[in-house]
Amino acid sequence: MAQNFSELANLIWNVAELLRGDYKQADYGKVIMPFTLLRRLDCVLEATKKDVLDEYAKRKDSGVNLDPFLKRKSKESFYNTNPLTVPALLDDQKHVRQNLVAYLGDFSEDARDVFERFKFTERVTELEDKNLLFQLVQIFAKLDLHPDVVSPEMMGMAFEELIRKFAEASNETAGEHFTPREVIQLIVHCLFAGDDEALSKPGVVRSMYDPTAGTGGILSMGEKTAREINKSAVIRLYGQELNDESYAICKADMLIKGQDPKNIVRGNTLSADGFPQEKFDYGAANPPFGVDWKKVQDSIKSEHEKKGFAGRFGPGLPRISDGSLLFLMHLISKMRPATEGGGRIGIVLNGSPLFTGDAGSGESEIRRWIIENDMLEAIIALPNDLFYNTGIATYVWILDNDKKADRKGEVQLIDATRMYTKMKKSLGNKRVMMTDEQIAEIVGVYAGAVKDAAFKLEFKEPVKGGKVAGPAEPDAPRTVSKVFDNKFFGYRKVTVDRPLATGKDGKFKKGERPYDKDLRDTESIPLAEDIDAYMKREVLPHVPDAWVNKDAKDETDGQPGKVGYEINFNRYFYIYTPPRKPEVIAAEILEMEKRFVELMKGVVA
Repeated sequence: MAQNFSELANLIWNVAELLRGDYKQADYGKVIMPFTLLRRLDCVLEATKKDVLDEYAKRKDSGVNLDPFLKRKSKESFYNTNPLTVPALLDDQKHVRQNLVAYLGDFSEDARDVFERFKFTERVTELEDKNLLFQLVQIFAKLDLHPDVVSPEMMGMAFEELIRKFAEASNETAGEHFTPREVIQLIVHCLFAGDDEALSKPGVVRSMYDPTAGTGGILSMGEKTAREINKSAVIRLYGQELNDESYAICKADMLIKGQDPKNIVRGNTLSADGFPQEKFDYGAANPPFGVDWKKVQDSIKSEHEKKGFAGRFGPGLPRISDGSLLFLMHLISKMRPATEGGGRIGIVLNGSPLFTGDAGSGESEIRRWIIENDMLEAIIALPNDLFYNTGIATYVWILDNDKKADRKGEVQLIDATRMYTKMKKSLGNKRVMMTDEQIAEIVGVYAGAVKDAAFKLEFKEPVKGGKVAGPAEPDAPRTVSKVFDNKFFGYRKVTVDRPLATGKDGKFKKGERPYDKDLRDTESIPLAEDIDAYMKREVLPHVPDAWVNKDAKDETDGQPGKVGYEINFNRYFYIYTPPRKPEVIAAEILEMEKRFVELMKGVVA
């Protein structure tokens, strides 16, 4: 049997050789994935099979709902009332299809739904027509996927590896389906690090929700990590997923874990919220990067306009080309209220939500609402090339609507872009990974609990910000943290006018101050600064006749201009590198010329 998830995935992937020629590469997964799930469920139910059949025989004619009785006997949240198993299908070679279809039909409702999402009965008929069905059953009957042999974590990772292989074979994007394990670990540990006191209580009950659940990787890791912290903790998992096959895998995983499968819902989270009344302790997600929301814009705009802050999208709407901030607002709407203990969020976003949009735009207003309501706790910049389908810069946002006293009114920015290890072999765009030690250091810096002697936190006076923590040597591949007041990210964009240039005519109403429209400009003044003081220092020394136009005022505070918020992450962590000395550059050029002359001798000869 396979020793790790990669070996297991390769073992299952070898089935593709049997399908070659009869199926397109893009369709391999539609056969292999449901067969793998079937064998997994078959192995899980093996130990209690007889008890379930006996109970079914005893009660089938009683007229009562058998569901609770059979689940109790199966000791799982699903069961099957058919005496057959996958290996037993081989005993009647002539009727494999009929028996397999009957076996699928005798699963409990939630398990049946999994196979219906894969349209598995249609696949079974196709396989029989291609004379492949019996051979496939033979292969999977030999595969031991019992939980004692293959842990839920290993099975989940094997599924993800299979999805990646299928996506690679069909030239699709694997990243739409799942998040790298180390990113999930980072999110989950940061979420729990900020809730350690409550999570450690005996018998504590917590809920975790992922609105873009994929195959359930974040939810599974959340449950596993919480149980490692506190064995008596009960973590109830909830998720919504749009893709049928990812939904089916996630739901099957929840069935095997003993979670309530009804808490995994299929559909578009933004247009059809699967949990309209629910609030959760933890929210975590890796929504698609830079995907437009054109298809659902009518329902989203309607909710924004009609419900306002009573709905999910009250603060504003981002541009149609990127719906990332819609998922963030949706998650915020699902946070348990502060009066009930509060909620925490961990979400992966690209760089766009940090700074896209000028003052007054939808994006800026969303950032403003989040920061002014003191919900943003930290943002962690991740290494590039960490994800399977993109090499762009990515960030983990951590939010809390009931911050601890020492975090109130502040935002922590963590630069972890150098915390990576190069992989021996790339997986799509994924060329690097984070080790457990690197994740632990980032979480430690976030939680303020780094005890590694090689990494001493140094607090010093910031440049335009709050406390700064970082390694003593700037070139060390370590995590750097800076803490800023909330207002630091705000600015006031004001219009600056100047008088008409000599010789220009114009008629003005009484009380109007004549200005030259060609000389009109704007200034972005830090929110913490006085407008007049800023003008006196930054503008008037260069243009003494300029003034701030006070006709346009911000709706919220009545001050001139518009308030905006942006987080220019790279600017705060920029390290100046002095240019090399001219003599060093000259020496390098001479050396290059010598090498070039030597090369040319070989060519001429």
